[in-house]
Amino acid sequence: MSKEQKQNSYADSGVNIDKANEAIKGFKDKVFSTFNANVLNDLSSYSGLFKLDIEKFSSPVLVSSTDGVGTKILIAKSMNDFTTIGQDLVAMSVNDIICCGAEPLFFLDYIACGKLVPEKIEEIVASVADACKFAGAALIGGETAEMPGIYKTDDIDLAGFAVGIIDRKSIIDKNKINPGDILFGLTSTGPHSNGYSLIRKIIADNGLDLQKDYSISNNSISLGKTLISPTKIYVQLIKKIKEKLKIKGIAHITGGGFYENINRILPESCDALINKGSWLVPDIFRFLQKYGNVSEKEMYRVFNMGIGMAIIINKNDADVLLNIMDDLNEDIFKIGEIIPGGGEVIINGI
Repeated sequence: MSKEQKQNSYADSGVNIDKANEAIKGFKDKVFSTFNANVLNDLSSYSGLFKLDIEKFSSPVLVSSTDGVGTKILIAKSMNDFTTIGQDLVAMSVNDIICCGAEPLFFLDYIACGKLVPEKIEEIVASVADACKFAGAALIGGETAEMPGIYKTDDIDLAGFAVGIIDRKSIIDKNKINPGDILFGLTSTGPHSNGYSLIRKIIADNGLDLQKDYSISNNSISLGKTLISPTKIYVQLIKKIKEKLKIKGIAHITGGGFYENINRILPESCDALINKGSWLVPDIFRFLQKYGNVSEKEMYRVFNMGIGMAIIINKNDADVLLNIMDDLNEDIFKIGEIIPGGGEVIINGI
């Protein structure tokens, strides 16, 4: 090496190890707060260690799911608000896990960025940890990757992975769904984490301002704040319902809306007949439909339209379900019924 040649460091390439260590110090207490007696590792381990308690299961089955938050992260970035996006990340996986009747055990996150900003990472991981605690899942590991060259300086992306457990005999079987069963809808907090590429196109095409209050609802908040409202976590609600009655089907209404989520839990001999207008559609969806000139069918094919999770029960259990939700002060709507058919979703009026 000549005297004139500069010595290079990892930081010169755009990866700052000191910043990464600073971020870990900032969020480790939040992570530890999600640990329970089954977690055997700390943040110094190379992998997450979780002791599996199988005594209450005759035939334990592990259930897994992985997902991200899609382009909703770009709305959070535009708002410079990452305080809730971690809940979206956790919700997208744990809400899938409970659709077969399982309960989440643990969660891992992956955060990729162009330049690591400790304060931003701390916000995200704190949100992930809070959501994990609410879902009853331990945050046993994760990764923060600073990758200049792949990502621009202020780019950031998230991915998550969850594992749950269920006894084999308790797995929800769609073939036990019959004509006459009833569909109920659990309310969403808005678009959750789906349809944001269309949302961003509507914003761009109409020159909408995320910081502006368009009087979308009675709440005086900006469009951006409305759009980053976090995905609702249904774990505890479903658990409470399962304690009192048998759920015959659960559909997490994500990408594909009603048509491509509810059909996944239908037997080939049944259709789901949805009664449009049987629940309150949040104002944000009408706002997006108006500015985007989106057809009614496309709205129900892309968005959850105010129903984040649909459950199918025997009609004789309807009053029990309504009483449970009333005791929990949670809104629920009878949105349809199961009829003979060929495994399709039919929405009245569309």
